[in-house]
Amino acid sequence: MMHHKPEIHVEELKKDKEFLANIKRLEAECKEQESVAKGYQLLDAQLIIEAAEDEINEIFTFIVNTAFDKLAQKLSTDTALFMDDDEDRAVARAIYEHGMQLYSENNQKGAKEIFLILSYVIDKLSLKDAMLLHAAVVISGKSFDDFIAQYVDVEQVDIDDPLAFFVQTFTFSISEMFDLFVEEVALGRKEIEVFATSQKGYKE
Repeated sequence: MMHHKPEIHVEELKKDKEFLANIKRLEAECKEQESVAKGYQLLDAQLIIEAAEDEINEIFTFIVNTAFDKLAQKLSTDTALFMDDDEDRAVARAIYEHGMQLYSENNQKGAKEIFLILSYVIDKLSLKDAMLLHAAVVISGKSFDDFIAQYVDVEQVDIDDPLAFFVQTFTFSISEMFDLFVEEVALGRKEIEVFATSQKGYKE
């Protein structure tokens, strides 16, 4: 079944008082509440009306900075990012999108670290595994383009899934992918273990 989205008339929306008031409200709320989820709502609204690039960049910066602050809080209190929670999910999405951007820019060390931290902090097991797999592919030295072209299956993506922002569908099952990158997965797990130990200020 195809979803036909109503056509959005940008020029009309730019003059729509209610829509513009909604944007202003979101701008205030996302800063007051330091909400990444609200930041994404604001970003969507600004993209619809084709806002100025510097405004879009400002929202992106807010989203990423706030997400990293919240991640740091989670790590310092040893709390998970819960994927049933809108705000936690938005935080994970922002960190993940940043990691994918680093990967696409060939910053493999930065990308690997982000995917491993997400694998450590996310509460949902299947997503933990998908993040570990991202890290394993990075460790293997494959480029971002190779990863997308060879291992990601976009056909299987469910656009109604609130976690559709994360790549979780691969050309093989997760266990087969783990077999393909068995050494890299082991290295990734080891790094997570070391990280987890240092986080807890390991006391015997």
